[in-house]
Amino acid sequence: MLEEKVILVNENDEQIGLMEKLEAHEKAILHRAFSVFILNSKNEIMLQQRALQKYHSPLLWTNTCCSHQREGETNIQAGSRRLFEEMGFETPLKELFHFIYKAPFDNGLTEHELDHVMIGYYNQAPKINPEEVENWKWMAIEDVKKDMQNQPAIYTVWFKIIFDEFYHFLEDHKI
Repeated sequence: MLEEKVILVNENDEQIGLMEKLEAHEKAILHRAFSVFILNSKNEIMLQQRALQKYHSPLLWTNTCCSHQREGETNIQAGSRRLFEEMGFETPLKELFHFIYKAPFDNGLTEHELDHVMIGYYNQAPKINPEEVENWKWMAIEDVKKDMQNQPAIYTVWFKIIFDEFYHFLEDHKI
């Protein structure tokens, strides 16, 4: 199986190359990524618990899905593809904003991403892919914020960063 490549970018989100995903994380090189937040009609976020066999951050809770765009794929196409692959459903997505962050893991890998944050709405249960997702739940936005403060170790490193940006975006914008 070929290792998936990520799109290397500069700080203006202009593509400057491609690199195998693991190598980019080993070398902490800036690359394009996306994070999807699915909300329901009660304004709760669908969280996923990463599968046990994931090579980093297994069994930690995170946003609905996140991954990397493939070459030639729009941000929305990538988010929709991965949402279906991981959570088993489709819903329209809207890009809210993007930002750059850097987050090291305990295993020596580092996420250094220009992350495109998207939102979608859905009210049903997902059909999770057990190779990617261990479990899922709906959680009120304020409850996520409080729980992250009380139990930070059960959340992925990047979700803590991305959620903070998402939370402040929601404070400043009507969506």
